Amino acid sequence: MTKKMKNQLQNIVIAAIVFLVGTILPTIISINSNIELIIFLAAYVIIGRDIVKRAVKNILSGQVFDENFLMSIATIGAFLVGEYPEGVAVMLFYQVGELFQAYAVEKSRNSITDLMDIYPEYANLKDGDSIKQIDPDEAEIGDIIIIKPGEKVPLDCKVLKGNTTLDTRALTGESMPREIEVGDTLISGCININGVVEAEVIKEFGESTVSKILDLVENASSKKAEAENFITKFAKYYTPIVVICAVSLAVIPSLIVGEWETWIYRALSFLVISCPCALVISIPLSFFGGLGGASRCGVLVKGSNYLEALANAEIVVFDKTGTLTKGTFQVKEIRNKKPYSEEEIIKLAAYAESYSNHPIAEALKSAYGKELDNHMLKEVEEIAGHGVKANIDGLLVYAGNAKLMNKLKLNFDDIQVAGTLVHIAVDNQYAGCIIIADQVKEDSRMAIDLLKASGVKQIVMLTGDSELAGEVVAKELGISKAYAELLPGDKVDKVEELFKQKTNYGKLVFVGDGINDAPVLARADIGIAMGGLGSDAAIEAADIVILTDEPSKIAKAMQISKKTLRIVKQNIVFAIGIKILVLILAAFGVATMWAAVFADVGVSVIAILNAMRALKVKN
Repeated sequence: MTKKMKNQLQNIVIAAIVFLVGTILPTIISINSNIELIIFLAAYVIIGRDIVKRAVKNILSGQVFDENFLMSIATIGAFLVGEYPEGVAVMLFYQVGELFQAYAVEKSRNSITDLMDIYPEYANLKDGDSIKQIDPDEAEIGDIIIIKPGEKVPLDCKVLKGNTTLDTRALTGESMPREIEVGDTLISGCININGVVEAEVIKEFGESTVSKILDLVENASSKKAEAENFITKFAKYYTPIVVICAVSLAVIPSLIVGEWETWIYRALSFLVISCPCALVISIPLSFFGGLGGASRCGVLVKGSNYLEALANAEIVVFDKTGTLTKGTFQVKEIRNKKPYSEEEIIKLAAYAESYSNHPIAEALKSAYGKELDNHMLKEVEEIAGHGVKANIDGLLVYAGNAKLMNKLKLNFDDIQVAGTLVHIAVDNQYAGCIIIADQVKEDSRMAIDLLKASGVKQIVMLTGDSELAGEVVAKELGISKAYAELLPGDKVDKVEELFKQKTNYGKLVFVGDGINDAPVLARADIGIAMGGLGSDAAIEAADIVILTDEPSKIAKAMQISKKTLRIVKQNIVFAIGIKILVLILAAFGVATMWAAVFADVGVSVIAILNAMRALKVKN
């Protein structure tokens, strides 16, 4: 609880005690009416002075018609007509409602400000044999930093020495630590758990992941949803109208039938009831809670407008590589020709490609899984556009594509596969081939199934890969429409075609890796970037960033969006419905000031508690 909330609670308790004294004392002993006025006035000053002060300040600055004005004029009016207890009670319950609001905001803010804990306070710069602490924004690209156990990773960097495990919960929401070794990239904002790591800075602090994420979070609340804008416009016109109605209720009947005190009392009740606090507070709070709930799942939404729009998603378009697939190559199959075994084929391929950093070469070396003995490799020659030629332990080995085999005039298995074929020839004899393909992410199928279950009408996959590769992945994931061999410009054209197939209220969502899909991310109603960790383009181009790299989180974000909108609609209907009912009763003298208190503060508290449900997200 913040200091301000503690002071507010203290004032509520003191005012409530004084209020009870003023209420109970006259029933025990006979006291002068002036003493009774002083007691209730003391309670009013304790509990209401801040609101009256804000009302006066706002009036002087030209902002007259707000909830502070309504509460002040209604409660001061209650004192003027002799209803001291009710005047204090209205202000007392209003402050209780404000305290509930402050608590709700703090709780929902905590989910988002947990991300603010990723801000690193210092970096350990290695300067020769010594280490000195510097501010992270003083570090430059190429600097060497030391990250000790328990410290935050201050900048995006590449590990040069050491290995450790990394706690990424603050960024991704995932509890499972990540194993880190030499050559891996560390993302700023994560926490080093158990090992000392020496790393090279690869981005300045202003361009680092932690800076971009913090900027995203800080600016999220500035992009309001349509429902929030509606409430702002509604309150702008609603407040002066009800003030005019209240004045009319006090003056017109009094001029006709007299009984000024009765009609002024009804007008004051009318003012208290009309206060739009429940709407003004609960609607933004609902969206704030939704943003907080999403961030706890590793989903960063750049504004409540995008959270609102996501509930109306009709068409979801996926990029393939890096989004539905891991974007990393893996050996899927080895086909050998006698007398060579599968083990010999992969061994020769790994040695032939040992000096290459190409993803295919990395996949071959990873599949071999053993340490390479450089003494066995006598010479390596790259054949541009074809492959490599190598002398491995006295054997002349060729590893490459079909063009290389045709150049050698060898008979080989030219098969069609959804991936890349690496052919191997040994001493001018065809030895076999290795099939290398991208890997589908573990939860991609679940993501597609969940989106279908949530009511998405059409799911489409776009890829720059071959027709066969696209078909295989689409079939595996249950996607009925897939377009392959597309350039970035072609993807925009396909999205334009899909725009014509959605309704006026429906939204088109594009999900990409945020690196080569920026044009489509920008064109879609909602752009969602996968693999936000380490992808600058993802954070900058997309409206929503999935930090955990899991496609299934898109369905989770949609679930949060729909739940948030349900809560917003419930609060709007409930708040307006109750207020209209009690306003009518107050105008006819049926509703007292106590009913007014419920219609204002009671409805606000219920709406706030309902809004807090947006924070709760089931895993």
